[in-house]
Amino acid sequence: MTSGAPSRVQALSSAPNQSSISYYGRSYLKRRYMVLFYTLLVTMAASPVLATLGMSGTLIESLLAICLLAAVMPIVEEKHRIALLIVMAIAWVARPLTVWLGLETLSMVTLAVWTLIGVFAAAAALRFAMSGTKVGAEQLFATLSAYLLAGVYFGLLYWALAQVRPGMFSESNLSRSGAIYFSFVTLVTVGYGDIVPRLDATRGLAIIEGVGGQLFLAVPVARLVSSYSSAGKE
Repeated sequence: MTSGAPSRVQALSSAPNQSSISYYGRSYLKRRYMVLFYTLLVTMAASPVLATLGMSGTLIESLLAICLLAAVMPIVEEKHRIALLIVMAIAWVARPLTVWLGLETLSMVTLAVWTLIGVFAAAAALRFAMSGTKVGAEQLFATLSAYLLAGVYFGLLYWALAQVRPGMFSESNLSRSGAIYFSFVTLVTVGYGDIVPRLDATRGLAIIEGVGGQLFLAVPVARLVSSYSSAGKE
């Protein structure tokens, strides 16, 4: 009786650790788009501050990598998530490594791949928001996250194109923060005119983003907000 007591106590003490990990995992999956939304907000607020302070671009890109990981993690099946973490880690290391080796074109190609994954994640978030029969807070966060993802990663795509081929924009040395700023200005169709696309490729992307931004606000957001308000009254 006495000899068996420690083993039972040990089993009971180890069980909460395993259950707590499972609990936090389930809690994250239930609120994954809320986490993504606030992560994007923090990154958008921190990026220009870090750039102004002259911080390394690697730090800013690490924040963007965290956002990208939070964006794609919910749309991958559980059995593939470890593989996803490995692939994302390799991609994150490849970016500064190619810069250090002086392979600027390859580095920008890596960044362009990241942007395409970000746009895909935005589409997946929007699909999740629109496919549910009931509209809750998580669907609203998914919709807002999709909008922010589109703005951030279209901006990175503009920046990558400007680095590969200078002269695509009126700004001769377009920064990362400047490209994201131009992206959101285009997304909301404000049109300040301080940064202007000069070539057909970037003009075409700006048209797609501008029209997509207006359709996004006119259809999915209006529908979800209306449905959420109706559900709250009921």
